[in-house]
Amino acid sequence: MKLNTAPRIHAPLLILGTSVFLLLVYNGNFWRTFIGATGGISLAHLPLHLGSFALLALLFNACLNVINFRFIVKPLLVALFMASSATYYFMNEYGTAIDKSMIQNLLETDVHEAAELLNWKMLVTITLLGIIPSLLVCRARIAFCAGKRGLVLQVANISGSLLLAAGLLFLFFKSLAPALREHRELRYLLAPTNYIQAINGYVKQQRAQSLVIAPLGMDATKRVTGSGNRQRSVTLIIVGETARAANFSLNGYARATNPELSAQPDLLNFTDVQSCGTATAVSVPCVFSALGRDNYSDDKAHAQQGLLDVLSHAGFSVLWRDNNSGCKGACDRVDYEDLSKPEPGNRWCVDDECFDERLLDGLPELIRKAHQDMVIVLHQKGSHGPAYWKRAPAAFQRFGPVCQTNQLESCSRESIVAAYDNSILYTDHFLNQAIELLKASAETEQVNTAMLYFSDHGESLGEHNMYLHGAPYVISPAEQREVPLMLWLSDGFRSRFHIDQRCLAARTGQSFSHDNVFHSVLGMHRISTAVYNPGLDIFGPCTHET
Repeated sequence: MKLNTAPRIHAPLLILGTSVFLLLVYNGNFWRTFIGATGGISLAHLPLHLGSFALLALLFNACLNVINFRFIVKPLLVALFMASSATYYFMNEYGTAIDKSMIQNLLETDVHEAAELLNWKMLVTITLLGIIPSLLVCRARIAFCAGKRGLVLQVANISGSLLLAAGLLFLFFKSLAPALREHRELRYLLAPTNYIQAINGYVKQQRAQSLVIAPLGMDATKRVTGSGNRQRSVTLIIVGETARAANFSLNGYARATNPELSAQPDLLNFTDVQSCGTATAVSVPCVFSALGRDNYSDDKAHAQQGLLDVLSHAGFSVLWRDNNSGCKGACDRVDYEDLSKPEPGNRWCVDDECFDERLLDGLPELIRKAHQDMVIVLHQKGSHGPAYWKRAPAAFQRFGPVCQTNQLESCSRESIVAAYDNSILYTDHFLNQAIELLKASAETEQVNTAMLYFSDHGESLGEHNMYLHGAPYVISPAEQREVPLMLWLSDGFRSRFHIDQRCLAARTGQSFSHDNVFHSVLGMHRISTAVYNPGLDIFGPCTHET
């Protein structure tokens, strides 16, 4: 029998060493931000920085000593090392911060999207910073003080650490307080407290979700709009993915990323639109709810019906077609089609995913067979990263050179942007195809057609050394919040619902947000309901009775 010959280590010493290790190894972004927020590196600031390190180490030491018991401490330390190593990788690689919405986005991402984030560098990082420390802890022979004496020593360790930490806080409070107030992002950068708090918040949120869905807009009816055009209407609501307004040439971007939409004479492009969140898991349920960003929470949104339910109450046929990772609860009570899974022989599918044009397959037939007003939501794959180069067919790979790896650190920023711009170019084509399809249906099927497009959130492409999306909203950069919003209406649609195109065109430069979508969709279809807020209806000032 082979004995464990590893040296014995006293439990309190192991916990103190772990506290220091966590602060030193996994928190590079935190310390860089903290040092910058407190005046930078200098001899004058050295006592503050060393004192802050000691303060946090003591707090970590006190917290970890709470779980410093035989049979418990090793598994929990292993979990901390593994989770912290993964967090370290994503925070350093993509400049992300960790909050509740980031955890939600991670847990609600499908397997294919998650797989795009995996690479050898992530494996190496987790091996060096997660697996190896975990193995060392597993092999360690920990000496615990038994009985009452051990408990007393543990309580003394916790109490002493907290008292010393309180003393350091008092000593440096005058310098720390302004930095912590002005740099709220620090709370999202300190591991492991950032992801522990985020997971705790997400779990509480899930537990708080109501099993009873409150009805919304049950009184919804279509307002009679006078005599004349009574043809049924078909509206496409297209939900983009990770498309930021800054890279649309319609908004002044230097690259011609919107050549086809630029040629659409009746297209209205709104140039100042803010998203509800910085991740799909927040923005999609938020934009289809009546809550608005200021009142939104995941549990509130899941506890009541949303826009698509109100449309159903008003007598519309509603269908959600998805080429993404689901509707995040927004379409739970309407017809749903998942078109994200490749089918052999389908012209829009390659390898393990499908291009967005698959969402248009069969739409003319659906429109022809419909016998009532219809709203169809198309949820794009869009520009989802980091594998931007996969989001566009070969014919739309016009900008280059292109980054063709999910290891963004190995690519120049120019090649990352080029790959992203190609995905926007393909979205331009996809939206134009949707408009042409609606034009054809308006002529052949005698229906009134419309398209409303907006993206769920934007994307960071290296600005401020940040990549991807999902930053806490309060500290998120404009690139993750500013999104495109476009509108196209057929002549028949404008006629039936008495919409003034010139009036709408004059509003395209005004400031709007996802908060306007719910009420604008009701307004453009002249739906009367108590939940409608005319002050948030983009169409409100531009409709008239006859």
